[in-house]
Amino acid sequence: MGRLLGLDVGDKTVGVAVSDPLGFTAQGIKTIKRTNIKKDLQEIVEIINEKHVSKIVIGLPKNMNNTLGPQGEKVKKFAEKLKKYIDIDIVYQDERLSTVSATKTLIEADVSRKKRKNVVDKLAAIYILQTYLDTISRKEK
Repeated sequence: MGRLLGLDVGDKTVGVAVSDPLGFTAQGIKTIKRTNIKKDLQEIVEIINEKHVSKIVIGLPKNMNNTLGPQGEKVKKFAEKLKKYIDIDIVYQDERLSTVSATKTLIEADVSRKKRKNVVDKLAAIYILQTYLDTISRKEK
């Protein structure tokens, strides 16, 4: 099994995380500043190739009542475009409150507002991927 890639897709940035080779932990790689869809996807494909990724976990923002809102639709469209560039599985992970949790963690760690802005999406991607890894490891037990 290759590594898993976690993505927190937003309008302005994409937070990126990758699992360790054994699939136990998620580490943040970077936050991609979105410029245009083609460049954004090319940067993700480069990471996929460099890290030998076998599956992508994309955070899917849902409303509290479990329905998909406008942001969730945007994320699904992004994933559909990514599928045209790669031939690996993409799964969705419910990411309700991942950015809220990431921000809270950074505030508790006394990270300045300016620095938080630069790392919150990467941390949200870590939360998304780690939640998925924890879920699949529980199913295997």
